[in-house]
This record gives sequence, C-alpha cells and structure tokens, in this order.
Amino acid sequence: MFTGTYTATVTPFKNGNLDEAALERLVRIQVNAGVDGIVPVGTTGESPTVNYEEHVHIIRLSVKFARGKIKVLAGTGGNSTSEAVYLTEHAEKAGADGSLQVAPYYNKPTQEGLFQHFREVARHTRLPIVLYSIPSRCGIEIGVDTVKRLAQECKTIIGIKEAGGSPDRVSQLRAALGLRFDILSGDDSLTLPFMALGAQGVVSVASNVIPREVARMVKAFASGKYRAALKLHQQWYPLFKDLFIETNPVPVKAALAMMGQIEEEYRLPLVPMSAKNRQTLRATMRTCRILK
Repeated sequence: MFTGTYTATVTPFKNGNLDEAALERLVRIQVNAGVDGIVPVGTTGESPTVNYEEHVHIIRLSVKFARGKIKVLAGTGGNSTSEAVYLTEHAEKAGADGSLQVAPYYNKPTQEGLFQHFREVARHTRLPIVLYSIPSRCGIEIGVDTVKRLAQECKTIIGIKEAGGSPDRVSQLRAALGLRFDILSGDDSLTLPFMALGAQGVVSVASNVIPREVARMVKAFASGKYRAALKLHQQWYPLFKDLFIETNPVPVKAALAMMGQIEEEYRLPLVPMSAKNRQTLRATMRTCRILK
C-alpha cells in the first residue's frame, strides 16, 4: 500500500508561524516530480515543536495541496498514547491516507508497552498504520517480534519505516512478516541496500531537494534496472550524507532556503547550521549542480 518514494516534508515557518504559501509550493513540487507520497509533520516536519492545532492544520493543508494526486502518510505518533490517538483521529478526519507512528520516545517503554501503545492507536482509527522505528531518536527499537505480533493482531498495521541503520533488520523483518508487509528505508543513503534485501522504497529527506531524482532511483531499482539505480545513488550519495551533517531537519531546511524555496527558520531548540557545515553543504550542492 505504501511503496516507492515518500518525502518527509519540512514545515516551513515565517515570522514564527506556519508559512502556508511555502508549504503549498513544496507539496506541488513533490506532486509534479512524481513521488508516491508525502509525510507531513514527522521528524523532518519538526513535529515536536508544533502544537496540536498546528499539527492537525499542517496535515489538513497537506491533504488539500496534494489534491489526491499523491498519498499523504501523516506523522501522528507521540510519546503519549492519548496524544497519538488524538492526532491520528484528526488526521483521519482531515483525509490522510495513512498514519506514520513513531515509537514513543523518552519514556522507554518495554516491548509489551510498545505493543499496547500501537494496538491502542490502531483501535481508534481505520487508517492504515506504518510503524516507525528509529532507536537513535527514541532510545528504543520496535522489536521484530513486536512488529510481527502487531501485524497479526491489528490488520491495519501494514508496514514499517526502518531507520535503525541495519540491513540485518530488513532481512529479519521480511522473514518474519512475509511479502505483504511494507518496509520503507528511513535513510536515503541506505535505500538501495535496504531494497536489495526486501524493502520497497524510502521515506526520504533528500527528496525535499531532489524529488524527481530520488523517485527515479527507487523506480529504477524496483523495475530491475539495478545499474541505473546504482548510478543515481552514487551521483547523489554526497548529498544524502551532507543533509545529515547536523541534526535533521536543519540541513535540509538550509538547503531549501539556499534554493529560494523557503525561509530558513526553525523553532528552538533547533538553531541554524554552523558556518563550517553550511559551507560544506553549499559546496556539495554546487558539486551536484543543485546550486550554481
């Protein structure tokens, strides 16, 4: 259901508020570039710094701007189960196509706690749910056995965004869950290695900047054009890496600002890039011919 290229869209701000005009431009660029969908208000969308009203509004606008041409997999997870339920219910009302559910962070629940958390969210929505395992952010991993148990008990839990950096996890997940369970890479630089082991696409940060190229790479690999996909990976690998030279989404928002697509504005505790890293990112973007 959720395969291909999904762009984890940034949340553009202007003078402290959501920049709706910039958001519309960004979503239209994604639609025209041929990605399969967008993921608003995830990690890249600065979900921890927006309030509930803003969070739901961003999802609602993303659905509106996508105009049914691409899917909207709304980031509606939280470290509180009640928060995740609230955001997911409102995403469903807003017309989202699915929910991306990050593992609760900071609380460090047990695997049983994770199971009960995601099961409770699933009980409150008809939306298909994609789990999101990112131990570097959350301090915990959604165990393979937990994913399997959730998929068996909750028919709407249909996939996972895997951002633990381990190809072994893809093999383990595919062996445990079969071919019908969607697996998406959570790291641009690992998209092809993960797809070689059974993943079916990526939730991409880089596709904010180069949506057409990331979509081409994923489609090439999926259609058996491995050399073409590898060539694209090698071409864009420096960008894949340097978009994480500092904490995401700071570099990608800086890159989009360099391209004139958004204002470079963050909410604390996120701050602009260091001068040294900004210079490195700009040089990479020039080498890749994104900037002149």
